[in-house]
Amino acid sequence: MMASLVLLAQVAASAASEGLPFEHTQNVVYGEAHGVGLIMDVFVPRGERNGAAIIDVVSGAWYADRGKLAEHWAAGMYEFHCARGFTVFAVRPGSVSHFTGEEMLAHIRTALKFVRGHTVEYGIDPQRIGLVGASAGGHLATLAAVTAAPEDRVQAVAVFFPPTDFLDWDGDGRMPDFEEIGPLLFPDGLNGRSDEDIRAKAAALSPARQIGENPPPCLFIHGDADPLVPLYQSQTMLEALKRAGGHAELIVKPGGEHPWPTIREEVAVMAAWMEHQIGAPAGDR
Repeated sequence: MMASLVLLAQVAASAASEGLPFEHTQNVVYGEAHGVGLIMDVFVPRGERNGAAIIDVVSGAWYADRGKLAEHWAAGMYEFHCARGFTVFAVRPGSVSHFTGEEMLAHIRTALKFVRGHTVEYGIDPQRIGLVGASAGGHLATLAAVTAAPEDRVQAVAVFFPPTDFLDWDGDGRMPDFEEIGPLLFPDGLNGRSDEDIRAKAAALSPARQIGENPPPCLFIHGDADPLVPLYQSQTMLEALKRAGGHAELIVKPGGEHPWPTIREEVAVMAAWMEHQIGAPAGDR
């Protein structure tokens, strides 16, 4: 599945100047960490811009290589949002081989500051910014949104199959069993860490356990046959947001895995939802 998505994205990229609704700029540096540049790709609508921005957190299994961006391209993430007038910033927050979850979260906040610092250049309203992502990118996007300080607040979040609670993975009170969790929590992994330390760090990186005041509207899209991230993860986030007084929606894809072959259809739904949330200034909605 991954290989076919990458191939499709490569075909799409080769036709970027013919028929796609955006102009594409690669490798824009938005920050620096450990002496290494942090980069994003920028997709600017060819047609009319709506003045709103989408920050797409590009990460899968907490790796952010260009292959992950190619998968998002193939799924229509840039095509559908740019067709509705959004300027999209495909942010790569770094990979778990070099950065912890806390560091990746800090990188997303750096990207938000970059976008807000270039609103005139890109024609963006700093009060109309949405976050999107899938899987690990969905986790980081959701975490960034619900833990944001008032000055970093975004106005909408829409994500696919995100991990949201590392202390209760499938409703059974157990943590997930996958190799990325160690370096995601600590630079040197779990070796020598007490259970108390591990659980505290896992809670700090669990969006469902870190919801602050006035969370933005959220949309979750998740398959009920996901073999990697249980549907429970979106369900528990939905309920946590509602308990906090937030507005949240969940679309369940029958038979959907991680991802599913027709996911472009749901990306189109995501773009339409984002247009409803932030596609126009608040007074015009």
